[in-house]
Amino acid sequence: MSRTVEDRPLGGTDAESAAAEATAAESPAQVQLRANLVTDAPVPTCLPVTLRHAPAGDRRALLIELPVPGPPGSKGGRPNWTFPRALLEAGLRAPAEQGDVRIWPCGRVQVVLELHAEQGVLLLQLDSAPLVRFLRRTYE
Repeated sequence: MSRTVEDRPLGGTDAESAAAEATAAESPAQVQLRANLVTDAPVPTCLPVTLRHAPAGDRRALLIELPVPGPPGSKGGRPNWTFPRALLEAGLRAPAEQGDVRIWPCGRVQVVLELHAEQGVLLLQLDSAPLVRFLRRTYE
């Protein structure tokens, strides 16, 4: 079941707002994040991922891009998924899904993104705080 929220900024403290404003000057439309790739391997794998706001001019959309080339035989480029900004906001609080993207909170400080593609499923675990700061900047 997919949950959504109103298209409005998240609340927060003045200190968090000031930090978000300072970071917004760097790059309001995108953020680089470190994500843990969830696998059964004994050693954890960390991936840098890029989260962009308003791909192709859609102010309510986000795009997540992975740092690896596409699979052989694909049209090239990096694997990416576009989804509504409200989906990420809802997924920070409760399980939410739309299409090939599922998001849910993992404890109090992390979130899991489940990304589906023809080649399989990718599970990424990220810290929630940078996602919240990024979401706030997307409303400016």
